[in-house]
Amino acid sequence: MCLESKTSNIDTWRPGASLDVLEKIAALRDCIRSYMQEQDVLEVVTPALSQAASTDPNIHSFAAGGRYLHTSPEFPMKRLLCAYARDIYQIANVFRDGEVGRHHNAEFSLLEWYRVGMDHHALMNDVEALMQRIVEQFSIAWVQPQTIRYTDAVSRVCEKPFDEVTIQHIENVFRQHQRYYPAAIGNDLDAAMDLLMDEFVVSQFEPSKACFIVDYPASQAALARVSVDKDGYKIAERFELFWGPVELANGFHELVDAGEQRARFIAEQQTRNSRDQSSTPMDEHLLQALSHGLPDCAGVALGLDRLMLVLTGCDHIDQVQAFAGDRA
Repeated sequence: MCLESKTSNIDTWRPGASLDVLEKIAALRDCIRSYMQEQDVLEVVTPALSQAASTDPNIHSFAAGGRYLHTSPEFPMKRLLCAYARDIYQIANVFRDGEVGRHHNAEFSLLEWYRVGMDHHALMNDVEALMQRIVEQFSIAWVQPQTIRYTDAVSRVCEKPFDEVTIQHIENVFRQHQRYYPAAIGNDLDAAMDLLMDEFVVSQFEPSKACFIVDYPASQAALARVSVDKDGYKIAERFELFWGPVELANGFHELVDAGEQRARFIAEQQTRNSRDQSSTPMDEHLLQALSHGLPDCAGVALGLDRLMLVLTGCDHIDQVQAFAGDRA
């Protein structure tokens, strides 16, 4: 049973989640820990406060007393990987400024794990095995996930080979379908393609089924390796998992090159500057660890609050957190 997400000032002391939902959250975490134990993946705990912050221009960190609340436990977990080359996972509360909405809260729960010796395709199988166990435990029918390629999807919607798609082509698709296209996108082709995917691909996913998207363009590699696909396109070795139109997880075949990682951090800082965003310090501890050597591995972060929306049928993140938003 889900409680109403809208409250007056009088009753904001009450939890947003029902007792039934809180019990299901506990059951979900038990299921995750059972799976990880069977797979010999070690649970770890890393600091929520760091001297560094995310340089990603699309992610905004909270400053706290001269440090930053982590937006993900990724960087310290990679430092553990560099030190011990051991499969690890963590269930952490993370913090992102400006994230408010039906599927967003400034503080949320994230499951993040890393498997040594796996690439992103092998990790997708691992994610699928965990997801199947979870949804079946919650008495939801499991259907084999579909996998689609980002490059194919953009090409199909625009009716152009992927490497010929321009912002003008994407604008034309929106115009033809009488959809709003924000002028603020400007000349950001990646932002335009992502909006195209959201509007014309992800929105059409079956509501009660998982789907993987793979083969993102190399320009969206973030922390993933880059390779060349069967069509000769440079792609990022990463994937995203959706349940219906809801994004649940983001996974990578992790970049191990410290020099390339530094270059990407610098490029992100330059993008932040061009957008008049505040500058953030890059994680020198991570870069030092990568110089020591990150084992070949793949990692993924899965949003547990969004997963609870799927598992409970609730329609707002306030209903799957004890105290979200104004209740916190």
